[in-house]
Amino acid sequence: MQLVVKDESATGRETGTILLDDVPSTVSVRDLVRFRVREEVARHNSEPSPVFRGLVQPADSEVELNGYRLREPRKLDWEKQAEVAVRAFAKNGYFVLVDDRQVESLDEEVKITADTQVSFVRLVPLVGG
Repeated sequence: MQLVVKDESATGRETGTILLDDVPSTVSVRDLVRFRVREEVARHNSEPSPVFRGLVQPADSEVELNGYRLREPRKLDWEKQAEVAVRAFAKNGYFVLVDDRQVESLDEEVKITADTQVSFVRLVPLVGG
């Protein structure tokens, strides 16, 4: 099944979308994160650029507006990025909404239908906090 995943700011503003193919009708949040990261890394790796636009920051990169600047364009390892994304979820670096309900656990199973809405909401640390 195809699933459109949205990225949102903490204020609810949509900042991007990504289309995932072949998502099972029942999937764990952990696998949903992995599907998403695999797709965004595949897109980056097809034409490596100095900026990676993805869920989590790759090693050896700097945060910039709307992405992460790599020291030099290179291909990324999606499995390493997925591990970082899973750890970031556990540390509240972002949260996932499925049909406007926040999921609490990576092991939670969610049903995916043609109408399912999934959003990843990145949290920005407060300066000095």
